[in-house]
Amino acid sequence: MPTQARTYTDTVLDGKDFAVRDSGLSVHKLTFAEGIGIILGTNIGAGVLGLAYAARQAGYLPLLLWLAVAGVFTCISMLYVAEICLRTEGNHQLSGLANRHMGKLGAWLLFAGGAANSYGALTAYMAGSGEIMKTFFGSVGLTGPLGSLLFFIPAVTILYLGLKAVGKGMTMVSGYMVVLIAVLIVATVVHDDATVHNLWDANWPNMLPIFNIAVFCFSAQYMVPEIARGNKETPCRLAPAIIIGIASTFIVLAVVPAAAISLVGVKNLSQVATITWGSTLGPWAYYTANVFALLAMLSSYLGLGGSFLSNIFDHFKIGNDTVPIKRVAVLGLVCLPPFFIAYTNAAGFVDALYFAGTFGGVLIATLPVFMLNRARKTNPKRLAWQCGWYACRPVQVIILLLYWGSGAYAALSVAGLIPSAW
Repeated sequence: MPTQARTYTDTVLDGKDFAVRDSGLSVHKLTFAEGIGIILGTNIGAGVLGLAYAARQAGYLPLLLWLAVAGVFTCISMLYVAEICLRTEGNHQLSGLANRHMGKLGAWLLFAGGAANSYGALTAYMAGSGEIMKTFFGSVGLTGPLGSLLFFIPAVTILYLGLKAVGKGMTMVSGYMVVLIAVLIVATVVHDDATVHNLWDANWPNMLPIFNIAVFCFSAQYMVPEIARGNKETPCRLAPAIIIGIASTFIVLAVVPAAAISLVGVKNLSQVATITWGSTLGPWAYYTANVFALLAMLSSYLGLGGSFLSNIFDHFKIGNDTVPIKRVAVLGLVCLPPFFIAYTNAAGFVDALYFAGTFGGVLIATLPVFMLNRARKTNPKRLAWQCGWYACRPVQVIILLLYWGSGAYAALSVAGLIPSAW
């Protein structure tokens, strides 16, 4: 059960748990490694296994370029959120921060976009985990819904236990993911069919759609307030944790498609790397890659679910998030709809969630630009840590153009006016 938190009037920065009355979000101290693990685990979902196939029309080098660009500017956007947290009294999630610096409209836009993004992704993780568990244990009668339930129970238990449990769980799962990927990469490198020449094939005129994919491979802005809550006493840890977390994400996102493409080339890729590895390296690789996918779904589920839960508490001012009945009720709102959507005929609804979630991602990346400028006017004092030169207006304009352009591309592709990113 979550530790009972103290109120704002009892707050003492002694490393123990406390809560701020205006949001109800409790604070649980996070280690530096846990902060990195939260960012890496949230970013690396099972979608990384489809990156190679997504880049099949352009090749690996354009994908690598856009991953680097998206990673750099997402990192800057996250550092903006970190400074906003430090300049804002109390503990808030993104919608609460937006309410303080952008008003109710900004808060509702971020909350609605984040909700759509979270429900869409959590639904996909429910369905995907069920399919993987069915692949592993279908011979003994395990069905997809039952497999999802086996995934659901430990994930929701960790979410109930609170931020500290989420941090520890995601750090451990992220470590396992890195080990599994390292094993697959080594097996790929030493395989007779692997060649680096496959990585040099590039069709640069087809590179534009890949950026839209790369942007949404880095989507952990909503985790920054969670990490900030866990570093109330150590604000100078925020920036290094964010930078290392994004750098680690970039490495994983870069090496997984590189391994698949070097093994079979861009012309022979399957839609997910698990099939490519399994058909070339053998059944052991197929099962190893699927375990990686399952862990990736779990880590992203914890990150998304935990931040969405905090957003609900903060946005609706529900009160102390350690009160069991309140926490169970909000967890139900977060976790039950994706489970039922995944196993009902709600495909159209899921598509709508993903579409709304895309624009939620644009808002999550761009609104911090305006929020930072407002926060600096509201609280202009010099902080122990704050953003440097990369908070200048030219960089902010680039962020706005990149993400708004990505959103516009998504809208035009849905309308059939330009080629789909996939």
